[in-house]
Amino acid sequence: MSDKSLTYADAGVDINKANKLVGTIKQIAKQTPRSGVMGEIGGFGALYSLKLSNIENPVLVSSTDGVGTKLKIAFMMKKHDTIGIDLVAMCVNDVAVQGAKPLFFLDYISMGTLVSKTVTEIIKGIAEGCKQAHCSLIGGETAEMPDLYKKGEYDLAGFSVGIVDDSKIVDGSEIRMGHKLIGISSSGVHSNGFSLVRKICFDVLKLNINSRVPELGKTIGEELLTPTKIYSETIQHIIKDLPVHGLAHITGGGIDDNIIRVIPKTCKVRIESGSWEIPPVFQFLKQAGNVPDGEMRRTFNLGIGMIAVVPEDSAQEVLQRLNAMGETSLIIGDVVERDSSQTQIEWC
Repeated sequence: MSDKSLTYADAGVDINKANKLVGTIKQIAKQTPRSGVMGEIGGFGALYSLKLSNIENPVLVSSTDGVGTKLKIAFMMKKHDTIGIDLVAMCVNDVAVQGAKPLFFLDYISMGTLVSKTVTEIIKGIAEGCKQAHCSLIGGETAEMPDLYKKGEYDLAGFSVGIVDDSKIVDGSEIRMGHKLIGISSSGVHSNGFSLVRKICFDVLKLNINSRVPELGKTIGEELLTPTKIYSETIQHIIKDLPVHGLAHITGGGIDDNIIRVIPKTCKVRIESGSWEIPPVFQFLKQAGNVPDGEMRRTFNLGIGMIAVVPEDSAQEVLQRLNAMGETSLIIGDVVERDSSQTQIEWC
């Protein structure tokens, strides 16, 4: 029996600090779009109204994700104000490829000892991601879990919900032979493949987070912490009045594993491997790690973060629209007939 009267704080959980932090989070969340949001952050559940007069048969689309071991880069740099953008991107991009407009986002942050400054920086990044995606930061959870995490480390998860009219769901069902694949550029490594990235950079090359890499023109930490690009608004603009029959978010598994998720089984895609310039960071990783081409394609986005599948006669108009919005985009392949004995992707 303890001689001292124990409290939750003695066990490592400070409820008063957490309650104070909620007030700060509320102010940050209020800076994101609030249309549809009902009530204040802090209730048991977050409320959102679906009274959208322009949607006849609304369908909700949801996604949940994290940022993987890219968190380790944030820990190493002690920089936490951009990792939240990655978190939002990984969720809203998956919602957007169904043709849905992201409505709201919730986050989950867990750490051993609550560090208010770190949580505030993370939430600022999440709010920035929500602004880019034009969705509301509607709620979340911050958990203090003593002894579960190393000092200075934490975990993140995100949850996004979007809405689309049933008749406008983008599901690949209209894709036919002859359709063109339009690749939209990534901002870098995004949030996949970081276990291999870290092995190459810190185990093989023995770099530290502040090592300057001449090929990249910046430190390795600055390059790797570049936020994942958010494509939701770009997608909404091109599907509004142009025929986009399939969309693929290029995440874990690279182009190989993600594009075939939207292609009919009777077809295959033919990718022209020299049709775009692979960014320096991927060339650096390939050479430094002696990574085979096939492994690079299955691990990284290689500079293409999103692919739109469109009819051939609309491809140039879609390209013009994308480029007018400041997106670097180009035709990287096409859809061709597939023999039942063939795989669904061919690199040429």
